[in-house]
Amino acid sequence: MFGDSASPRPAIRQLPRAVRINGTAREVPGKCLQGDVLDRKLGLRSGTLETMSGVRRRYFTTGENAAQLGARAARTALKKAGLDFDDIDLLLCVSGTADQLIPCNAALILQELDSRDRGVTCFDINSTCLSFVTGLDTISYAIAAGRYRHVLLVASELPSLGINEQEPEAYSLFGDAAAAAVVAPAGPGENSRLLGARLETYPSGADHCQLYGGAGRLPAYHYNSVAPSRYLFHMDGKKIFRQASAVMPGFVERLLTVAGVSLRDIDLVVPHQASLTAMELLRRKLGISKEQLVCTLPDYGNNIAASMPLALDVAIEQGRLHRGQKVMLLGTSAGFSIGGLILEY
Repeated sequence: MFGDSASPRPAIRQLPRAVRINGTAREVPGKCLQGDVLDRKLGLRSGTLETMSGVRRRYFTTGENAAQLGARAARTALKKAGLDFDDIDLLLCVSGTADQLIPCNAALILQELDSRDRGVTCFDINSTCLSFVTGLDTISYAIAAGRYRHVLLVASELPSLGINEQEPEAYSLFGDAAAAAVVAPAGPGENSRLLGARLETYPSGADHCQLYGGAGRLPAYHYNSVAPSRYLFHMDGKKIFRQASAVMPGFVERLLTVAGVSLRDIDLVVPHQASLTAMELLRRKLGISKEQLVCTLPDYGNNIAASMPLALDVAIEQGRLHRGQKVMLLGTSAGFSIGGLILEY
């Protein structure tokens, strides 16, 4: 069905996991910036950044940290699921960035949500932009096995704090946002289930997208002796696009194989909001209509790991995804990684 330039490990059919997303939510900080405001800030002609990225507007924090923003999304998702935080067995943070290196993001979000020190389990899963997909795939096995009953997944990202203004490609694209989802076992007679998931990493692209400074390779105490840009996000969009173009078709075929479905069975595709160019490539490679593809990039920008759960929440709110329909979550991340899952919602 598709061509491929790589020879990755074979795709093996996975057993479905009876899990259900019971509530989703999204939150953005209060500062909304139109593209022309950023154009003026960088001394560019009006419309330059929107033409470059397709982003009309995006949201930037004015002091709210990622844990606070993520907690707001979590509370709304719980309300939609008809639950209280007391019902949650596990808080799983699925973010690509952090308020601080230690402790984990999940502990900081928990600090915002749980004032009673109940000893709730929490930890992080970080595969950068694919963190929500990786987290949902990983934890679905534990839910299906009875280890956890109600799991709260939270992705909260503030990329504006690490973007280099001297790199317009990245500066034009990213926006701050958080998204959350409550996941639980599917009840008797419910068809909700995770049909299959897959993640592939091609380390030849590990340097295409990185934030180098601040950890062991370039510790914080070296900051005053090196160029500050080493502590800011760097992306080579052209190299990422070329690698994604080569790997994407074969990956989708393998993802469909592990889920035991065909592309004709997919009702909706929720991609990582990497760029309009990347999503148009995806749409053409898959041969799907614009109506089947959820695109939130123009109004929110690229929100790293929050992009896919945010777009999923938008699709549910707009009535584009209904119970029993099949949705494919699909994207790329630093590494270079490509991943996705297929869910019967």
